[in-house]
Amino acid sequence: MIARTLLLLALSGLTLSACERIDPNSPLGQRKALYQQMLKTSEDLGGMLRGRLSFDEQRFAAGAVQLDTLSRQPWQHYPAVREEHSKARDDVWQRQERFSELARDLEASTAALVEASRVAPLRARELVAPVARVEQACKACHEEFRVY
Repeated sequence: MIARTLLLLALSGLTLSACERIDPNSPLGQRKALYQQMLKTSEDLGGMLRGRLSFDEQRFAAGAVQLDTLSRQPWQHYPAVREEHSKARDDVWQRQERFSELARDLEASTAALVEASRVAPLRARELVAPVARVEQACKACHEEFRVY
């Protein structure tokens, strides 16, 4: 009886956890993957500037280019209507002009970071402001459009 109850509970848990899975090929899944890559890249760049990782000029410059490339991709994966599991606020779809404006701000910030990372030799202290602008652009959009 106990084994049967435990089995039933385990199967129920697996069934419920499967409901939370997001199809990686769906627009939401593709956005999430891009945002996760952006976060990882941004954390590495910030880590080099804050001393968590050793500063490597080539790696930093490559990371800046990668972040710039990634920053231009999520927007194409926002469908016309909100998905069920999205953590974006309804405002993303209701205030498209503002959402697009913040997306362009992020793109401009990452492009400026790429330009700053092309000036050799790279000096960490000179990259703090461009990285901070990228981080602020991310934060501004999250504050307006993401549900926490």
